[in-house]
Amino acid sequence: MRFLGLTVLLVVHTVSAAAADLPRWWRGNLHTHTLWSDGDDFPEMIAEGYRTNGYHFLALSDHNLLSQGPRWMEVDKIAARAKSEPWRASIRPRDAFTSYLRRHGTNWVETRTNPATAKLEVRLKPYEEFRPLVDQAGRFLMIQAEEITQNAGNGRAIHINAVHLSEQIPSQKGATVPEVLRNALRAVADAGQRTGRDTLVHVNHPNYKWGVTAEDLAGVVDEHFFEVWNGVDVDNDPGDVRHPSTDEIWDIANTLRIVGFQAAPLYAVATDDSHDYQGNEVRAQPYRAWVMVRAFHLTPESLIRAMRAGDFYASTGVVLDDVRFDAARRTLSLRIQPKRREKFVTRFIGTRRGVQIEGRPRRDANGVVVETTLDYRTDAGPQIGEVLAEVPGLRPSYTLRGDELYVRAVVTSTGTPDVPSTEFEFKRAWTQPVGWNVPASRSNQP
Repeated sequence: MRFLGLTVLLVVHTVSAAAADLPRWWRGNLHTHTLWSDGDDFPEMIAEGYRTNGYHFLALSDHNLLSQGPRWMEVDKIAARAKSEPWRASIRPRDAFTSYLRRHGTNWVETRTNPATAKLEVRLKPYEEFRPLVDQAGRFLMIQAEEITQNAGNGRAIHINAVHLSEQIPSQKGATVPEVLRNALRAVADAGQRTGRDTLVHVNHPNYKWGVTAEDLAGVVDEHFFEVWNGVDVDNDPGDVRHPSTDEIWDIANTLRIVGFQAAPLYAVATDDSHDYQGNEVRAQPYRAWVMVRAFHLTPESLIRAMRAGDFYASTGVVLDDVRFDAARRTLSLRIQPKRREKFVTRFIGTRRGVQIEGRPRRDANGVVVETTLDYRTDAGPQIGEVLAEVPGLRPSYTLRGDELYVRAVVTSTGTPDVPSTEFEFKRAWTQPVGWNVPASRSNQP
């Protein structure tokens, strides 16, 4: 696997002419909701918030639609969207419409009184209209996306993000999760072929309603990305006593892919899945999780191609100045950006050759089989997703000894995220699996 690397890389917010021929890190969120579906703010306001909070790109991914065509919404319904959680009822949410009007003025904000209801309505601007208001060349980029949301015929929920679209992808049908996923991949690929666009598809929050298993992800080898961390609280990223965490799902799926399907492993993204911007709800806030992509240009094509090459990492607050895999020396090295009063530990995680890939059902306290990822733990021998090494400090590295199927790194800080989560207390970063080798015809390598 070729993993791009540079001797010195810094996270900065501008690109000088002298460095224009070198890749750099770009921070972005790929999963965002607005008033067009079930978010509680206007897309222009959301985009400006991300831009002023240090992001370089943002994908708007409302459910089963693109922000296109005429759309009016009652101002009262916008206010109701910012509902208060019971324990925060004393907090008065921000008035999204008033904030929008104050920020952009009547020359931009369009309102009308609906003659049938006598209700004040505001026009939601479509993507192509508001995008020039927030895009800044080389500094901030909007990308159009869609969260394709559906249930499989067996009742399991599956949400899929399709990034860099110009046309809506219909909700997909299928008897099982893999069938739905394959149909969605085919539909996105067809749309990309028609429109001449590079697109990226990732499976969202697999543990939401326990909808997607590691076996589902392993078997659909044309899918290359999934969310290892979704910023929404209580979407079960940590798993529980009968369901594996999303980290465990990643290792199981990757092991099954490499050993059972001779296919490339999954790459992992972290996203906000943000819905709540008005200050009174904490479940789905912005700025919790993101990807850092090392690419030459701040364009959708450059970002997507870098991600396909595995040249990115996921984070909830840990910043990596460099990630490098030296294929000749078979060494994965990281350089962590220091943070005052924070200590860091890096766990190099992988699966070794000879591991057993025959799982057994998980059962509840009454012995009833739980419909979830199988249990692959054994009493002896290599285990799936072992911690191969634990290294403190700012410059951790791991040299593969030869029996690993792949290795990835998870960096954990003692610092708490700027936007805390109830599901994990500390900042983290996840790098992509390296050191794997599968036939080129089944690989997602360039």
